[in-house]
Amino acid sequence: MYEPIRTKSVHRMADDDRNAYPHRSREEELDIQLAGHLSALLAVTDELGDTAAGELIARQVARLRGAPPARHAGLSGSDPQSLHRRAHALAGRALLVAASRADTAAAILAAERMDAHTAALTPSKLVSAP
Repeated sequence: MYEPIRTKSVHRMADDDRNAYPHRSREEELDIQLAGHLSALLAVTDELGDTAAGELIARQVARLRGAPPARHAGLSGSDPQSLHRRAHALAGRALLVAASRADTAAAILAAERMDAHTAALTPSKLVSAP
């Protein structure tokens, strides 16, 4: 009643040809993610005009990517407070990925940048002389 299938099936099992496309390891994925967070932090840092911190971040990005990063070319026109908040959040993300990747140098840099942006957001209380 049924005719046998004479053509090759167009369907395949999920386990077939696992090596048909390249796979990245967990470490490679974390490297890519960390480099992305640090690159975004570099763009905000460049916009804030902090060249010393920008150079430190650029060195870490170059180490992770194997090539120097593209530097921020344009300005967004955002106020410094919002840029510091954004930079703080980006440094926090970078710290999280660096910690899960056990990258001490990047984790220390991200923690220092978080501290610097927290200090920039905290209003200073000056004590006047009597």
